[in-house]
Amino acid sequence: MEWRDHPVGIAFTDRHGGVSRAPFDSLNLGRTDCDSTADIAENFRRLRRRLAVDKIVTVAQVHGTDVVEVDKAMADHWHDGSELGDSVPGGEPLVRADALVTTLPDVALCIRVADCAPVLFYDPVVPVIGAAHAGRVGLLAGVLVATVDAMRDLGAQNIEVWIGPYICGGCYEVPAEMAEAAWRVIPETKCETRWGTPSIDLGAGAEAQLRRDVSGVSVVRLNHCTFEAPHAYFSHRRDHGATGRQAGLIWLRRGGATRSVDD
Repeated sequence: MEWRDHPVGIAFTDRHGGVSRAPFDSLNLGRTDCDSTADIAENFRRLRRRLAVDKIVTVAQVHGTDVVEVDKAMADHWHDGSELGDSVPGGEPLVRADALVTTLPDVALCIRVADCAPVLFYDPVVPVIGAAHAGRVGLLAGVLVATVDAMRDLGAQNIEVWIGPYICGGCYEVPAEMAEAAWRVIPETKCETRWGTPSIDLGAGAEAQLRRDVSGVSVVRLNHCTFEAPHAYFSHRRDHGATGRQAGLIWLRRGGATRSVDD
């Protein structure tokens, strides 16, 4: 899905439109350890053309809270194939982080997921954008707040947030001790599966944390469950790890109009 005719571009990919073979069929954007790196590179090329952006910038996600600023030096150094890091011969290692921010146009920030929540951020006045990987560990550790803080450092004030497809609380079963630990940190994550066992609601927790702990944000949550839609999304849980990665992406359109503070 993608929003058009707006100064910012926002997209959440599904598993269609690429060249990867089963079980990574077909628009797989990750798992260079299992899928063909040539196919993944072609998937990124197709996605860049589809979104009409100059670059798609990725990071090595590690379920932490580090945020990287994509500045001009980093963007200028980025080239076709950089998305795969050192998984291709001669490639440079990706920065280890779980969120990105930038003020540069035509640079898409990319978060790759297969049950975790991709969370996208935008301040239309500055403008500045951000993208974060919100799995259980990163969400509880504060990756979303860290992303907002990094955007504030770049001048952001009022931030719009979109929470993309993730495994819903009705499917995300975890051991009782793990669930209770999450519920203590973010009570709104408390949930149970459709079959009555303890679970974690990542989307509800992300939205609640942002609304409670960050001033000046508005949040839109897309309640699409990755686990329940094998035709549409990759799911680590459903496919027992043998699956690809979809993505959440956000970019500033070159020459796009921005709203003034008085609007």
